[in-house]
Amino acid sequence: MLLDCILIIVGVALVLWGADRLTEGASALARRMNVPEIVIGLTIVAAGTSAPELFVSLVSALKDTPDMAVGNVVGSNIFNALLIVGCAAMVAPMTITKSTVKKDLPFAVGAAVLLLVVCIDAFSTDISGNTISRIDGLLLLTGFTAFMIYTFRVAFKNKTTGTEEVPVAQISIWKGVLFVAAGLGGLIFGSNLFVESASEVARELDISEGVIGLTIVAGGTSLPELATSVVAARKGQSAIAIGNVIGSNVFNVLLILGLTAIISPMQIQGITIVDLSVMMLSVLMVWGFSYTKYTVARWEGALLTLVFLAYMGWLWQSIA
Repeated sequence: MLLDCILIIVGVALVLWGADRLTEGASALARRMNVPEIVIGLTIVAAGTSAPELFVSLVSALKDTPDMAVGNVVGSNIFNALLIVGCAAMVAPMTITKSTVKKDLPFAVGAAVLLLVVCIDAFSTDISGNTISRIDGLLLLTGFTAFMIYTFRVAFKNKTTGTEEVPVAQISIWKGVLFVAAGLGGLIFGSNLFVESASEVARELDISEGVIGLTIVAGGTSLPELATSVVAARKGQSAIAIGNVIGSNVFNVLLILGLTAIISPMQIQGITIVDLSVMMLSVLMVWGFSYTKYTVARWEGALLTLVFLAYMGWLWQSIA
């Protein structure tokens, strides 16, 4: 099992490295082709931090471990809203714009509600055995399309993406292509290694793949968002920190699960209504705190972090 744990770390490193190379190469190529900065920010940069979740979820579903795919997304969103916003707010109180509170955060809440709806096939709190079908996936992708249309309209209207422009070195086209190819290779190989090793650890410890997805896999794939948000908070760039979380949560549910379900419908095992409820509670807490003077204070960040630790404690105690 020690070897599997080492391979999990190697897999995480490859996925994160691949996401970074892919984003850098794609951004450089887009600039070479005179693609507007606003388009780069809303697509390539925004999707860059969600690439680990996308590839890990796709590989999990294709390898018949759908619990890990769903757990990865649910767990990542919980990590984002509770731990990442919590840590970022404790580093520096986060100032939230009125537009974010009234227009952007409701999309994150709506995405969480939509996931809850597609997971509940009947009027029962027991979602075990339910399926996220291709029709459900299409519904999620429709929601993602609506989110992107709204985001582009607002961004072009205000002449700003609301996100930080990521500095990219001027590199040649062939080097950009090489970066994209290397990034994709790292994502694919790292995701395979990560999923296989995590699945093996779950089997050896007799832990469900859903729990592994909610914890180890979700934590590993959320590292880019954690790093981005904490650094942004330290620099006093609260809009970037909170925008990164909102965008990632929406991408995770609507794009990643939507696309994964269309490619391979997922039967839910190991993910409970409690996990989905915590995901819903986490985004509602961020939304509620944001309404208080449009700021997430340090004590509110500490409370978010405590709720996250309590959830992790409950999760591991339930399998002990």
